[in-house]
Amino acid sequence: MKQLIAGLTFAALTVSTAAQAQPNVEQLIKAAQKEGQVYSVGMPDGWANWKDTWADMASTYGLKHQDTDMSSAQEIAKFAAERKNATADIGDVGFAFGRVAVKKGVTQPYKPTTWADIPDWAKDKDGHWMLAYTGTIAFIINNNLVKDAPKSWDDLVKGQYRVTVGDVGVAAQANNAVLAAAFAKGGNEQDIKPALQLFGELAKQGRLSLNDPSIANLEKGEVEVGIMWDFNALNYRDQIDRSRFTVVIPSDGSVISGYTTIINKFAKNPNAAKLAREYILSDEGQINLARGYARPIRSSITLPDDVKAKLLPNEQYANAKPISDFERWEKTARKLPRQWQENVLIHMQ
Repeated sequence: MKQLIAGLTFAALTVSTAAQAQPNVEQLIKAAQKEGQVYSVGMPDGWANWKDTWADMASTYGLKHQDTDMSSAQEIAKFAAERKNATADIGDVGFAFGRVAVKKGVTQPYKPTTWADIPDWAKDKDGHWMLAYTGTIAFIINNNLVKDAPKSWDDLVKGQYRVTVGDVGVAAQANNAVLAAAFAKGGNEQDIKPALQLFGELAKQGRLSLNDPSIANLEKGEVEVGIMWDFNALNYRDQIDRSRFTVVIPSDGSVISGYTTIINKFAKNPNAAKLAREYILSDEGQINLARGYARPIRSSITLPDDVKAKLLPNEQYANAKPISDFERWEKTARKLPRQWQENVLIHMQ
């Protein structure tokens, strides 16, 4: 089985594209194996099924792995703080944080052999970052605690349940929850006032929770309605009890975003990090992510039937859209912590 996996992986990694000179994958594998390990941040086993990718990296290439979970902002700060003694080689950050990492000078470029299959909007032209998978903001609803399950943001405001959004201003998932609400209520990447008003109203009603909509909190019944990426919501639902939770994409609008790997400029195991990115963007790596309910960035991938069955119907995504003005959203995201404090948290005191 190990030989079969290796053969399939190598085939995926050596696909010819006309867009760039191909990396020498054989040399990369040897260099990575010489390093012997890869240390990641923000890529834990339970998020987007990273565990299968790390297991494949171990069984196929013999690489040891260890992850420290943290937010996108924390990952970039860690890379910057440890310039002289890096303890992380690769991280996974939200779309809005890819360019932030490049501007801070903490990344190094690497274009995988599947580079041409990645849409232009989803990658840095020099290969510093590229989305591996997309996520869409969804509601996860505890059926035991919520009688009138919300299907839209308007429903959310009219409800009687508590709404858990997480750490806005820090976590990419929580930031995109705000942007999703803005899209639904007529706002955009620059104008998030409609979303701040919505969350401010929830705060005034005493119905806003800033706890993390984590699997532990969901399982303990501490989340009535959580706002999170669809892949996390679906994963947590199935891990706990599929019948206990309902997951929906808000019908009046949402945001499709994604996550990108960033390779630490100061990595002690740079080749292992590059090989990890190579594998993540291969057919097998993309299917691994889909098994974790994340939608692969490479649309040419044919998903097995059992994987397709894990995902929400396509029609739920009718009013979800990607970020169209990245520069404006980047500026908005930087101002979001203060705006959240002034427009939302002030009503919780």
